[in-house]
Amino acid sequence: MIRVQQEDFDVAEELRQMRAANPAIGALVSFVGLVRDLNEGNAISCMMLEHYPGMTEKSLLQIVVAAQQRWPLLAVRVVHRIGPLVPCDQIVLVAVACAHRGDAFAACEFIMDYLKTKAPFWKKEQTPAGSHWVDARETDGRAAARWEN
Repeated sequence: MIRVQQEDFDVAEELRQMRAANPAIGALVSFVGLVRDLNEGNAISCMMLEHYPGMTEKSLLQIVVAAQQRWPLLAVRVVHRIGPLVPCDQIVLVAVACAHRGDAFAACEFIMDYLKTKAPFWKKEQTPAGSHWVDARETDGRAAARWEN
């Protein structure tokens, strides 16, 4: 399941729904991304997340399908927020259920690495010096590139 939304999400409820009535699940791995109060030494008071409706969901689905082709996934959930967010707010949930933990950890990391580099989201941070768009990080590109082999 993939959702892009302004509302916050309940991690425990999302995970409960994923594992409900599926005794084949032996591992459930999740990642929750949060808004930090600092980015590269600059204080962040607010971050605006924008996306391209329709295209964003399609991109997220392609990432999930690529993960499903690599690992035997039993369930996947990606919830990504948009709109204004403040420090400590949840931004994203990536959760993966598999029979075994190794596959679940790898697939969760793969999805998150690709989400950071291939999904059409744009971040604008508000700092004491004004607002600015956040550029992609080299470290995110390197993390995604390791899956290309």
